[in-house]
Amino acid sequence: MNDTTNHDVVSKEKFDEMIKELEYLKTVRRTEIAKNLEYARALGDLSENAEYQEARDLQAATEERIKKLEDLVKNTKILTDNKKKDEVSFGSKVSIKKEGSAEVHEYTIVGSEEADMRVKKLSHVSPLGAALMGKKKGDTFTFDTPAGRQTYTIEKVA
Repeated sequence: MNDTTNHDVVSKEKFDEMIKELEYLKTVRRTEIAKNLEYARALGDLSENAEYQEARDLQAATEERIKKLEDLVKNTKILTDNKKKDEVSFGSKVSIKKEGSAEVHEYTIVGSEEADMRVKKLSHVSPLGAALMGKKKGDTFTFDTPAGRQTYTIEKVA
């Protein structure tokens, strides 16, 4: 299994997305901000210049995002498809059913950087994601939630 102790794991698509955003911020966005700063400086008194302060804030936020992306790109492992098809791992699509319910929920297991419950992308380090890792179709598992212990059965792993 992938070593994820100090690394987040992302799909190749997410990694490429981060690289693309980083390039955009370093080239296009930095140039736009520099032009905005230059324009705002030309307006005069910097102490009472809202445009200048706004441009400086935007510059700081952009540089912070660039640093975060650079750290992510450097410390992220790209998910490779070396998973066992019948076992829950990164990239797996898992269908689970809560004990006593007929409703089936499907999630995709991803790294924490990609997690988004609105689109059913579940982080491998979340309580549910961690409980699912390594399990197989037909396995029953229990994990703790704020509402108490929940028991689920794995219906499908793809």
